[in-house]
Amino acid sequence: MSRLAQTAGLTDDQRDILKTVREFVDKEIIPVATELEHRDEYPHQIVDGLKELGLFGLMIPEEYGGLGESLLTYALCVEEIARGWMSVSGIINTHFIVAYMLKQHGTQEQKDHFLPRMALGEVRGAFSMSEPGLGSDVSAITSKAVKDGDEYVLNGQKMWLTNGGTSTLVAVLVRSDEGHPEGTAPHKSMTTFLVEKEPGFGEVRPGLTIPGKIDKMGYKGVDTTELIMDGLRIPANRVLGGQTGRGFYQMMDGVEVGRVNVAARGCGVAQRAFELGVSYAQQRHTFGKAIAEHQAIQFKLAEMATKVEAAHAMMVNAARKKDSGERNDLEAGMAKYLASEYCKEVVEDAFRIHGGYGFSKEYEIERLYREAPMLLIGEGTAEIQKMIIGRRLLEEYRLQG
Repeated sequence: MSRLAQTAGLTDDQRDILKTVREFVDKEIIPVATELEHRDEYPHQIVDGLKELGLFGLMIPEEYGGLGESLLTYALCVEEIARGWMSVSGIINTHFIVAYMLKQHGTQEQKDHFLPRMALGEVRGAFSMSEPGLGSDVSAITSKAVKDGDEYVLNGQKMWLTNGGTSTLVAVLVRSDEGHPEGTAPHKSMTTFLVEKEPGFGEVRPGLTIPGKIDKMGYKGVDTTELIMDGLRIPANRVLGGQTGRGFYQMMDGVEVGRVNVAARGCGVAQRAFELGVSYAQQRHTFGKAIAEHQAIQFKLAEMATKVEAAHAMMVNAARKKDSGERNDLEAGMAKYLASEYCKEVVEDAFRIHGGYGFSKEYEIERLYREAPMLLIGEGTAEIQKMIIGRRLLEEYRLQG
């Protein structure tokens, strides 16, 4: 383990899991990540290895075949995986958000049906809130479900699905006005549907099309897609929790887990950028000595390491708060905001340390430089996080009288 970003108070089991994951990252991910990323190739062999390690069932309860680990353990594993290649951490993140939503909000039948196969990685999850015409404004969702006998008919277009092609289960948030009179607040007339589908692109089930991968600046390898519903019929027993109108709250609960995950990804990418920067600074010589011996570079390394340490501490705090059963939207928002911003800064400093070579695709830092910006947007922009943080602070510090 590196000196930076250590976590106090871990159990022997947690330390063993993290050691195993780090060894897998060093051996199976880092050596191939840049080549696969440049080809925008899905990492099938890496994903198979994660299945063998049991990571797809890490947070799923033991009664459903999972390991029953905490959000903290999961976040620390994500940190390690993102250190190797952020795209791989994205593959398991969306899976776990869906598994978490099922565990917390699903009916017993839904849990029994999906969770054992999700724990094995046989069913792979994705979730879908965003649409082409909206970003952070979830209340503006226009995709709609209309009840028709024992089924619902879904129509609309969704955007930015991680695992959209490779997943076999998508949690989709749509409007459902049935049972909710006109004038009901938008967030109270939304429902999450559990949509099963075949992996791949094109029409993956009647009424459901995954057009193809979106070509992105970074975050390659993992498939990011649209989702088009045109007369998609879903049985009523695939409403998450069995009752309409609860979808917004279910999704926001899942997004809190996702924000801790994005913070962990930022920590992992920042750690790797620091490793690359401190290593290169000791190899590159100018004016007769390694650039690491120049005060300007030492100052930069000091700032980078401090940011890595601070982001990690906030991420761990947010995960532990959620594990305790307490509300953690304040801590998750702070951790996501700080970790993503610091990640961008640490990566850029490592890029600067590399000089002209940082601009070359032969060097790993070039890939990290393109990956870091996604964390500024994923699971809510910095502006959204600051709104959440500000509102919660006013709740806590409201003047009396």
